[in-house]
Amino acid sequence: MNFRQLLHTIVYLKPTQIFFQMKNKVVKPGYISMSAPVHKMPTLKTKPVARYKGVEGDVFTLINLHYKFEDWNYSDNGTLFTYNLNYFDFINADDITPEDACRWIDRFIIDRPHITQGMDSYPIALRCINWTKFFCRHPECATKEREDSLYSQYRLLGRKLEYHLLGNHLLEDALSLTIGGYYFGDERMKQKGMTLLLHELQEQILPDGAHYEQSPMYHCILLDRLLDTYNITGFTKLVPFAKRMLGHLESICYEDGTWPFFGDAALGIAPTPRDIKDYAHRFGITWEALPLKECGYRKMQSKKMEAFVDVGNIMASYQPGHSHADTLSYELHIDGKPVIIDTGTSTYDKTARRQLERSTIAHNCVVADGRSSSEVWGGFRIGKRCKVTILRDEENYIEGSHDGFSMPCQRSFRIDDKTFAIEDHYQGNAVSILHIATDFEIGRIHVEGANSIEITEGKYSVTYNQFLPCKIMTIHFNNKVRYTIQ
Repeated sequence: MNFRQLLHTIVYLKPTQIFFQMKNKVVKPGYISMSAPVHKMPTLKTKPVARYKGVEGDVFTLINLHYKFEDWNYSDNGTLFTYNLNYFDFINADDITPEDACRWIDRFIIDRPHITQGMDSYPIALRCINWTKFFCRHPECATKEREDSLYSQYRLLGRKLEYHLLGNHLLEDALSLTIGGYYFGDERMKQKGMTLLLHELQEQILPDGAHYEQSPMYHCILLDRLLDTYNITGFTKLVPFAKRMLGHLESICYEDGTWPFFGDAALGIAPTPRDIKDYAHRFGITWEALPLKECGYRKMQSKKMEAFVDVGNIMASYQPGHSHADTLSYELHIDGKPVIIDTGTSTYDKTARRQLERSTIAHNCVVADGRSSSEVWGGFRIGKRCKVTILRDEENYIEGSHDGFSMPCQRSFRIDDKTFAIEDHYQGNAVSILHIATDFEIGRIHVEGANSIEITEGKYSVTYNQFLPCKIMTIHFNNKVRYTIQ
């Protein structure tokens, strides 16, 4: 990080974020043990989406890493693992017994005074939702001690909402607080949660139904959590947002039901689109596919080809933590199989690999001037960002440009029944990079106008902490290059 990077980052922040960043350094609300109100147990309208168990005996397997449990603060596997350990998703798996789930809840209650990261706002919010769902499914497990702990955690969350971050974190805080207020019959908590929730949904859900952080994975996470909230509370004001998000989900998926790996994305974290749609159908919710527009993504399709292209700006300008420098990138499936793939997301740790995976060179993009189109840094930061101009936006032809390099970079996409064609323009020396599935024949890519072409071995991720091999084609060109894939 340097001063210029920091300045280009701060300029996009909201005053609220800056104020609470400073406030949180001084004011640190602590846990206060409280007695839960006497309340009537809510009845779930339908069965929620089951979670991955992730624990056998005392061994946890989370984000493809293993840990024989000793401490909730375990950090050797990285912060994301520690957070997942403290989310308690596993207690809502189909194959865990209520007795085992309660054993872990009780262990957490005993250990709570010594827990650090697990008492951050985000894991509190998710853990509270998971405990509440579990108690609604197993009312016999909702003892006074457990409910007192749950209520005390909800009250702590209400005092440390993540206004310093905003984005999906604050939205999930609001979902959790709304659930807690309804579950315990705490009107003040419920109104605080619902007011914040409706405000954030209006802010964060775009007109085309996408979540504004533009990650299909986080879209699924948040949609599932929204349906959980409706399941427990029955608040009908949430249904229009769910319908809009379902309409986007319908459009952002390939024919096989998977989504493109745009932004931070990994399998095994969010429920699948099929599971989410089945969940919504159990409520009797109906929806229609919404055209991709404000999210910045477009789908191009022919008889045997499906492509998703990114022609959007960073929408959550003040919270781009899950955005990548992937402007004008794309993915391509042929005959239902991935052909041009994204490098994916293997880690959230602030490492060289994290920096690489967010950079332009890790995507199917043009790279010029030896830098990324937007200035990714610090694991979750973006400084200076490029601006996209869409020049043509048609069903079978899309053309756009961005200003992320010293000269404008222009790219067009054309699809027909036989080929997918990309044409790149840059007034100078540049490279066009393709990440290619290993079982696809390089000879099916025809290049015109290249100075030279390199084929190297690479790796990509479809889930955290695991890699698969791929081929990387680097096309060196000056001014213009065109290639077709068939």
